[in-house]
Amino acid sequence: MTSPSPEPQAAALSRPACLPGGHAIVFDRVSMTFPDGTEALGDVDLAIRPGEFVSIVGPSGCGKSTLLKIASGLSPHTAGKVWVDRQQLGYTFQDATLLPWRKVRENVELLMELRGFSASERARIAAEKIALVGLSGFEDHYPRRLSGGMRMRASLARSLALNPTVFMFDEPFGALDEITRERLNDELIALYVREGFTGIFVTHSIAEAVYMSSKVVVMSRRPGRILDVFDIPFAYPRQPELRYEAEFSRLSGAVSRALRHAIEG
Repeated sequence: MTSPSPEPQAAALSRPACLPGGHAIVFDRVSMTFPDGTEALGDVDLAIRPGEFVSIVGPSGCGKSTLLKIASGLSPHTAGKVWVDRQQLGYTFQDATLLPWRKVRENVELLMELRGFSASERARIAAEKIALVGLSGFEDHYPRRLSGGMRMRASLARSLALNPTVFMFDEPFGALDEITRERLNDELIALYVREGFTGIFVTHSIAEAVYMSSKVVVMSRRPGRILDVFDIPFAYPRQPELRYEAEFSRLSGAVSRALRHAIEG
């Protein structure tokens, strides 16, 4: 007879000054077992410094998205500890998750409405963030009139409205064509350099992970564990030509080999 899984627990919430070692996010032996017995994560240890942009790659179903949901408070975990400041936390999903009956401006204002911002403050900040993501002129468009890339820009603007110090991205560009995806990679890097947030980015694309990140984390098959961590030495901001340089290819190959080991090992 198998013993029952431990009860899920909410991630510990701490202010930045309380985080171990001055880190922005810390996972300390974090595990997650779902009620049906599926072990999604097993003893994940990961510490992310303020201002780092960390991409996570791994086999499908290894718990990458679950890890983000635990950190953000959207999902519980069954063991270990998590430290993260959620007071200014942004989250972008695989889908833009815009409300179809609200125009772009109204979608961008949504989180501010829920936080009790005044109408004038919402309007000012929404205009600023819409311009920041390159959607000026589309404020009064409904989501159905936007391309996939434009909808994702609106989703980014909505999260940026709260000036997040920690920003989590759950494979936001996975459904886009390659050219649009690369363009949005460059735009997100520009936002990261300008805003200075700490980023965690889940992706299945090795090239995207290496191009975007200051660090790439490779996870094992389920239950997901950290198998390898690669420091990415390229300075920000990054130029599109970086994708064709020898060192970029070398690092992408190293991450690819680690991921292949994660899948086959």
